[in-house]
Amino acid sequence: MSAQPGPSAPIIRTMRPADLDVITEIEEQTYDFPWSRGIFSDCLMAGYLCIVLDDNSDVIGYAIISIAAAEGHILNLCVDSPMQRQGLGRQMLDYLLDQCSLMGVERLFLEVRPSNAAAIALYENAGFGPLGVRKEYYKAVSGREDALVLVYDFPT
Repeated sequence: MSAQPGPSAPIIRTMRPADLDVITEIEEQTYDFPWSRGIFSDCLMAGYLCIVLDDNSDVIGYAIISIAAAEGHILNLCVDSPMQRQGLGRQMLDYLLDQCSLMGVERLFLEVRPSNAAAIALYENAGFGPLGVRKEYYKAVSGREDALVLVYDFPT
């Protein structure tokens, strides 16, 4: 009797230019107003912290953070729709928090739509708190939507 290995857990790795087509596809299927492939490419070229969640050579999630002067800004964190609500967003967020801590980041910011209750819960459960509101920040089907600004303060 031989033991069969179980399915492997998704791994987090550095985003590569070869990932951009799949990332753009996920982005377009997830958001009404998606980032373009060019924006993702620019983030890679700018040297932002860009990661993907890789499940047996299939990209199922991604995240991007810009870091400068001991502050970070989560610009995008997304899990492919069929894979959501399985703890994968939290897996990426925990990884990003660990990386930011190692890089000496003191505060990490992000914007989130008030209508995105799942994302708000994810960030609040990870220790993010409210900082403010950016009025009419996001494009929306019916005009513009505010953004909640959340912040995570790293322990000193």
